[in-house]
Amino acid sequence: MTRSELIERMSLRHPELPIQDVELAVKGIIERMSRSLSRGQRVEVRGFGSFSLAHREPRVGRNPRTGEPVVLGSKYVPRFKAGKALRDAVDDARKRGE
Repeated sequence: MTRSELIERMSLRHPELPIQDVELAVKGIIERMSRSLSRGQRVEVRGFGSFSLAHREPRVGRNPRTGEPVVLGSKYVPRFKAGKALRDAVDDARKRGE
């Protein structure tokens, strides 16, 4: 699902809200979560999951085209851990064939 699909579905679910307000809310939530992660804070959405930062140590990778070694520096990457409710919902839906 893309951001625009999420906005569209939310506006269909809440027809009393103007689409501009739904768009503003979705963008605001995503922006706030991004800002918190960039500050090193953990973001938790109960029933959905949590986002945190993981540190990757420097390493030697390979250029896939040439196979030559490439030095990759250390960096922080976002990590998502699904909550139990989300894991259970996905598992139940997949078992039903949805």
